[in-house]
Amino acid sequence: MDSLLLEIGTEEIPAGYIEPALNALSTMLLKKLIDGRIEHGTAETFGTPKRLVLEVKNVSDRQRPLTTEVTGPPASIGFDKQGHPTIAAEKFAEKVGSSVKDLIIKETKKGAYLCAKRVENGLKTELLLKNILPDLITAIPFPKTMRWADVAVEFARPIHTILALLGNKIIPFMVGNIKSSRYTSGHSFMQPCRIKISNPDEYIKALGSAYVLVDSKKRREIIECETAKLAERLNGRVLQDDELVDIVTNLVEYPAVVAGKFNTKFLELPDEVLITSMREHQKYFSVVDKKGKLISCFISVNNTLAKDMSLVAKGHERVLRARLEDARFFYRSDLKSSFEDWIEKLKRVLFQASLGSMYEKVIRVKKIAEYLSDEILHDSDLNQYMSDLKKHAARAALMCKADLVSRVVVEFPKLQGVMGRIYALNAGEPDNVAYAIEEHYLPRYSDGPLPETLTGSILGIADKIDSICGCFVAGLIPTGASDPYALRRQGIGIIQIMLNKDFSFSIVKMIEKSMKLFSQKSDQEFKKNVENVYSFLKNRIAHLLAEEGFSKDIISAVISVTADHVPNIWNRVRALEKLKTKPDFEPLSIAFKRVVNIIKKAEHPKRKEIDENLFQDKCEIALFEASKEVKNKIFNDLDKGLFDQALYDIASLRNVVDDFFDGVMVMAEDNDLRENRLALLINIANMFGLFADFSKISTPMHS
Repeated sequence: MDSLLLEIGTEEIPAGYIEPALNALSTMLLKKLIDGRIEHGTAETFGTPKRLVLEVKNVSDRQRPLTTEVTGPPASIGFDKQGHPTIAAEKFAEKVGSSVKDLIIKETKKGAYLCAKRVENGLKTELLLKNILPDLITAIPFPKTMRWADVAVEFARPIHTILALLGNKIIPFMVGNIKSSRYTSGHSFMQPCRIKISNPDEYIKALGSAYVLVDSKKRREIIECETAKLAERLNGRVLQDDELVDIVTNLVEYPAVVAGKFNTKFLELPDEVLITSMREHQKYFSVVDKKGKLISCFISVNNTLAKDMSLVAKGHERVLRARLEDARFFYRSDLKSSFEDWIEKLKRVLFQASLGSMYEKVIRVKKIAEYLSDEILHDSDLNQYMSDLKKHAARAALMCKADLVSRVVVEFPKLQGVMGRIYALNAGEPDNVAYAIEEHYLPRYSDGPLPETLTGSILGIADKIDSICGCFVAGLIPTGASDPYALRRQGIGIIQIMLNKDFSFSIVKMIEKSMKLFSQKSDQEFKKNVENVYSFLKNRIAHLLAEEGFSKDIISAVISVTADHVPNIWNRVRALEKLKTKPDFEPLSIAFKRVVNIIKKAEHPKRKEIDENLFQDKCEIALFEASKEVKNKIFNDLDKGLFDQALYDIASLRNVVDDFFDGVMVMAEDNDLRENRLALLINIANMFGLFADFSKISTPMHS
């Protein structure tokens, strides 16, 4: 068995495109091989900015034969009474490429039929790959594609060469005007020559000799090792930045590492500005001392090994000097401005066409933050910090978007929030206000850090719920994979923050408060929007619970009752998940479902209060007394946060419920008796309903 090697040589592909493209290429080809009955070994991908490479080991030279059973005419038609084959049998045998003597009779549900085995000999793998590979290349997904010249092909960047080998044989095909071959090319600057590859086994070594390290893992190792060595010579260490290492790895084919320095005067800039100036435009690594403080050095990874690397370093220093001069100018200009000036400028910054300016947004966020502060203060002990909470939250809300019009953030958008915190501290704002400005953007990505301060948590929720409610009012609701305003991420962020800080205020009331700040046509539209946002957040809650591994039926049962108080949802789900493992759970669930079903059949019972004088059987009295006792226990448990115990207390009603059903006819002919017994069951159902809709919980079926 031979190795299959495919290399797509291109102009420089953006670094972020390479790994996803290679993963897709590998997945698609392996599926094609499996579907095509081509046996194969492991696959490995390689990539540089100028080539995407896939190698599959031990590829069979031919498809695996396929044996199928073909059913023909009934046996009574295929053979006469003497057992001789008829014309029908002969024609069937001819059709399937078999002889009459190889036909068999098989019993089916419809009777005895003639059957034959048809064996399809596999085609040569080379012939199949001629059709598979060109389609595969054009099917590789990219965030953006382009066309070039008059070629009717779209790809991330123009394709220059295609190397396609199965063992020592070329797999011949065309993509656009590019014909596959056994040739690749070396490094564009250091050895720009054609390289003939006789066999896939010599590919990596041949390219290595031409200054192309095609294995991205090895390039990464070299980059990490060499940058660490250089930083040590500078009496420091590289500031850890795994994302930048990934980017740089896919920007070069042959890493050549060099260190440079910049004037110490630029250290007056905040670290974040320095790091971003070096990282975003130049892809330089920052260097810190043993205490983690930035020093006036940087490390660059080049794609070319020059004769005199000191000249390369000077070139980088010259470029960086201009960048840092700009950054220092912007920073100093910003320090001369005030937050009041910036807040005023927000009136000219559009948030969304239907939702007004960014200034209007911060005014709404301020009102929501004040409301949430009141809700939290109501449930908290009033210490000095808490007494300032509302004031700090309101101030931070007013300032939270101001840095968007600062010169540094205009130049470096990734520093929004960060610069707000820096400028607020410089202006003498309280720490809680300054850090809330930065934290209100958190989490910035899935499983990202959450706000640490209480003020930042409140502001983060206020900002996110305003964006969600505003977009729902404007009709910008996420659909399928489309979510241009990242509302799903913001919804998850709200839930995660509430969990993290144990916020138990009402989600519905928060949505209503936010919705009232937007103009809507009618009360009906307002209610519909509130319901839609609540449903949207419930779906985010269900998503988070499912990611944590909780059962879908338990999640549905809990959320369908209420999802208004986030920490309680998790407590109820955990308690119910735990109870579900107990042997008594199934009969308990069945008993509750029976209660619910009878109530549903009753069609709106009228009696709400239970009349003890109407009890006729001791089982009614027992259920009534037990329910009163359990109800008191439940509310006591819930006040103490003992959700497990409360659920076990409810579970203790199972036996008396069973006795009740065995002892009386609920749907009695006497109207007063029937209504009283239904009221008793409704009382029981309401206690179960404090936790979940047990009818949604799946239980094993027993015969």
